[in-house]
Amino acid sequence: MKNIAIRTLQIAAALIVTQFIFGVAFAAPHATVIELTQTACQFIEAENSIDHGFRSAKKADCEAINARTGANRLAQAKVLKLKAGKYIFRVTNKNVPYTLGFWLRGKGLGRLILASIGGAGLTKGMTKDFIIELKAGEYLYSCPLNPTPDYRLVVTG
Repeated sequence: MKNIAIRTLQIAAALIVTQFIFGVAFAAPHATVIELTQTACQFIEAENSIDHGFRSAKKADCEAINARTGANRLAQAKVLKLKAGKYIFRVTNKNVPYTLGFWLRGKGLGRLILASIGGAGLTKGMTKDFIIELKAGEYLYSCPLNPTPDYRLVVTG
């Protein structure tokens, strides 16, 4: 029995290391998958599944696009509403020619007490999983490397 417990711990450790290195989620029991697709300067799903067709070769391009269009797009954006629980945010870089990331964090003072997750390394065509357990509260998600608006996420108990 002791050998089984040790072997189980070894396998769990290997999965955690693999997830950290390769961004692959192997173990997230009872987690709901939320798929998000990034194109230049936006998450498509947050903007009512509209790909605005922005073109960007670098971060500064999105900063300029968002300065012109971000407030209006954010006012019309879909608020993601979820129940508290475990989630896998599966984020895809659909066609942006530079490395992207993902950042989910509490909104306002919630940033101090709510869970946060982030990471980078999403090259063109790549998908990466981000696993988090969300508690009731308001969150924001965005990509600081492919500057997007701060989209809202509301979690209820």
